[in-house]
Amino acid sequence: MKHVSIFKATALFLAVIVISASVIQCRKTGDVIKGLDRSFKGNADSTVYAAFYESNKITPSDVVPDVNDIIKFRGVQTIIHEYCATSNCHGGPIAPKVDTYAEIMKFVTPGNPEGSKLWEYLTTNDFDKAMPPVNSNHEMNTTDKSLIYNWIKNGAKEKPDYNDFRPAAIQLIISGCGSANCHNQATATGGWARAGLLGPLTTADTTQYLYINPSTGAVTNYCQLSNATKRTQVWTAYKDSVKKFYSDTLAFNSFRPWKKFSTPRSAASTRGPLNDYDDILMDILYPKSVRSSNSILYTNPVTLTTYYVSGNPLNATSSMVSRVDSTLLLANPFTGVYATNHQGDMAYGDGGLKSHEIALIKAWYFADPNIPVVWKYGNANAGIFKYRKTGTIIKQ
Repeated sequence: MKHVSIFKATALFLAVIVISASVIQCRKTGDVIKGLDRSFKGNADSTVYAAFYESNKITPSDVVPDVNDIIKFRGVQTIIHEYCATSNCHGGPIAPKVDTYAEIMKFVTPGNPEGSKLWEYLTTNDFDKAMPPVNSNHEMNTTDKSLIYNWIKNGAKEKPDYNDFRPAAIQLIISGCGSANCHNQATATGGWARAGLLGPLTTADTTQYLYINPSTGAVTNYCQLSNATKRTQVWTAYKDSVKKFYSDTLAFNSFRPWKKFSTPRSAASTRGPLNDYDDILMDILYPKSVRSSNSILYTNPVTLTTYYVSGNPLNATSSMVSRVDSTLLLANPFTGVYATNHQGDMAYGDGGLKSHEIALIKAWYFADPNIPVVWKYGNANAGIFKYRKTGTIIKQ
């Protein structure tokens, strides 16, 4: 009995030591955590696509979602599961549970990260409240904190919507397509400058850029208008004339844009700018193929001035979506005739943009109320996009 008592005493003593050590570790006082700062140094950024679930099927998508029909980015649920809701922690025996949307929302105030308990746990420097515990050696990184912060700031929705799609999709297009040498204002106006359409310029007003296509190896010579003041004036005037003309082609016929992007008006290859949301909308409503044909489309009977601009913006053979997504074929919205081949080369056959990024752009496109229905579903919902594999036509 005496030996048993000694054993119990020893066990009790060891248990006290273990518990004490655990408490010290949980509290993390002393040199072990000296200098640790869990506060978030980032800011609200609507261009960060932040969704609860890692995978979201977009609307519209094919009956069996095609490769570009699924938005798959790292999601809030995945992040919290990895850091907090593991099987041996808040996803298992330890309360509270934080593994489902309903469970997590008990600690979230939509639109207010700073007022959300979840955010407090993730960023507090009170190490007794910190989640995950600072003794776990699994501190959440800044990128993951940023996703959670922006998800809460954007409304903490279970399913993403237009307000989540648009900022992220526009940023993708601007950064990926409207880069320093491609679909940007400097390149478009630079072509006109090189052709002598902008009047006298100095050498310092323009620059040259040689671009090598990573897929084909083809070399393109771009002339860019580096004079920012002149560039803004010229491009703004051009956009204004386009919008004015197409608002009423008869009443504002004198505003018909005469400039064009490719030969013979320009001595260098150029592309329609996608530098901001307004540029992108103009490209959707009045595609470059309509605004800038390779052949004369109209001759003024009085002045005999030739124009390379179509009067019907719907008589087009390309669109923003068809130039990005190689799984789709486009029908001319005016004639209803479908293309026989895909046009997805703006994303280099879906190589420049990842499939989940293309899905994000499509989700924004079909959700944006500023894009006319005819450019989504055609006239009278006849459809202008269909999937190459199945022939499924996208309708409202």
